[in-house]
Amino acid sequence: MLNDKSFLVTGGTGSFGKTFVKKLLELEVAEIVVLSRDETKQHYMKQEFRDIRVRYILGDIRNYETVLKATRNIDFIFHAAALKQVPTSETFPWEFVQTNVQGSHNILEALQYSNVKKAVFLSTDKAVYPLNAMGMTKALMEKLVRSGSYSNSSVNIITRYGNVIGSRGSVIPHFIESIKKSKSVGVTHPDMTRFMMSLEDSVDLVLYALEHGKSGDLFVRKSPAASVETIIEALGMILEEKKISIENIGVRVGEKIHETLLTAEERYATEETENFFQVPMVKNSKIKNTEYGIEFTSHNTKQLNAQELAEILLKIPLITKLIKL
Repeated sequence: MLNDKSFLVTGGTGSFGKTFVKKLLELEVAEIVVLSRDETKQHYMKQEFRDIRVRYILGDIRNYETVLKATRNIDFIFHAAALKQVPTSETFPWEFVQTNVQGSHNILEALQYSNVKKAVFLSTDKAVYPLNAMGMTKALMEKLVRSGSYSNSSVNIITRYGNVIGSRGSVIPHFIESIKKSKSVGVTHPDMTRFMMSLEDSVDLVLYALEHGKSGDLFVRKSPAASVETIIEALGMILEEKKISIENIGVRVGEKIHETLLTAEERYATEETENFFQVPMVKNSKIKNTEYGIEFTSHNTKQLNAQELAEILLKIPLITKLIKL
């Protein structure tokens, strides 16, 4: 399905983008176009991926002309470019609107003048019952994709993620640095839970969605979760620190105690496999799941214990690298 095809990865120099490009390069793809606005990251990525199949476009998804140019002669799009930091979104919400909403609108508009077959839009658990500006803009992005108001022939799909371990902005690298420096961490709430997913898991979700998705479908991976307290305990085991001081700094504005990947209504309409939820665009008459009212949250999914989480973390290259530093 992917061999001899061309790909556009927006935000391609980010954590997901680099992992995804690496995965695509293992296949016999024709071309990968990386669109991002950070020239320094593009420079270092060129040094890392010395492959003539990768082409770079320096630009911002806020600029429609840039997006239109980037979509030419592309078969598949993976839209990962976004502003993601919750505290920053509360201070500069308009910046998040311009990138996460307007930028996604530009992608959908450009698709009307392209031959793109499928486009996968990456979302987040924070788009479900959103409390912060970041989540609200991602929720609006999802609404744009599922609105049906764009007259393009591409199949447009959404994937939602929880916490991607080791990605840019993830709390675990910050915790490791703090523990190594002062044997202490500042936490917003020890009982707070978050979904745990590796970058490889996130790539698998996108590829699954690409293969099985129909226009408007929403895909979620069945991920386990862990509390902040469990994360710290697991890091203590890995770093061989038996006594870690925990300072409760309080829940930040726009932050949830538990996250949700599927609402009760979405869960009602979902089609399940062993590892994934697929929520099609359906009317009430087609609802088939009897589990109405059962949300998929970081509180009611499988809870990892410290040993299980430690074993997962030790398989992630970025985490092991930080531990050895």
